[in-house]
Amino acid sequence: MSAIEHALQDQIALLYAEHHGWLRGWLRKKLGDAGDAADLAHDTYLRILSTGRVPQADESRRHLTQVAKGLVIDLWRRREIENSYLEAIARLPEAQAPSEEMRAIVIETLIEIDAILHRLAPRARAALLMCRLDGMSYREIAAQLQVSVSSVEKYIAAGLLACWQASQDFSASGV
Repeated sequence: MSAIEHALQDQIALLYAEHHGWLRGWLRKKLGDAGDAADLAHDTYLRILSTGRVPQADESRRHLTQVAKGLVIDLWRRREIENSYLEAIARLPEAQAPSEEMRAIVIETLIEIDAILHRLAPRARAALLMCRLDGMSYREIAAQLQVSVSSVEKYIAAGLLACWQASQDFSASGV
């Protein structure tokens, strides 16, 4: 282990020792669940470790809060996706219901799609969804978003490119 890696670990250990209890308490109030709070507190420190960006002492709580808020949003978004999917398949006849393994695969795929869509600019995401899910024409989308048709073309192209790139990343991973 290099001296830099050792110093980073020491900084994170100090950050953890000084703020972990506070962060878990803050998350417990936010989430209403001690288990989720513990998990997200752990994930917050892992995120900081993976980025290698340890905040200055006077910025520690603000930085921890910022990272943790992002993880809370991710948790809520994931649960919303899971619940929506589970509600949809609950209406299926038992013979058509997917296996537990297929459910897990579909939920993970939906979460990945959601992440791809949320990396797009809001108008690009809206245009792509209006086109692909609602079947709206480019002119209809332009009127809805109050932009030009050429802007809609650019938005949808950006959205499709992001989806294509994600599919290439998925294919390259060998999954």
